[in-house]
Amino acid sequence: MKRDSRLSSVLHALLHMAERDAPLTSDALAKCMRTNPVVVRRTMGLLRDAGLVESARGHAGGWTISADLKAITLHDLHEALGEPAVFAIGNRNETPDCLVEQSVNAVLNDAFAEAEALLLERFAAVTLAELAADFKRRYAKQRPAKGKKHAS
Repeated sequence: MKRDSRLSSVLHALLHMAERDAPLTSDALAKCMRTNPVVVRRTMGLLRDAGLVESARGHAGGWTISADLKAITLHDLHEALGEPAVFAIGNRNETPDCLVEQSVNAVLNDAFAEAEALLLERFAAVTLAELAADFKRRYAKQRPAKGKKHAS
């Protein structure tokens, strides 16, 4: 089963955009994300519809973040992407009259619902600003100081 990695990809793109003072084109974002510009445009269009990014055409055009990074949560992005399923596992429904299948599905449904609620609650608590700050900390640790060679 293929996993939906759009949330991870969108976060990747948005962190690149947050580091720039200028718009990023779909082509530039596609290179960063190692994907096709059409995929970037389609996905960013969902974020534009949610009021999180803007796009401009022309020579100096591209995508920019239009909302405050402190106000954008992972939950907002999950919603903008159409609330894809958070789990790739599910129930068997081959024999709905089977009492064993009913028992199993009832327990699994409860577990899935609890886990999804917990995950979405966590998504609502994490902002894009926090992710950008974490990236900057990691980058500062990795980047060699001026005049010093980086030890690999």
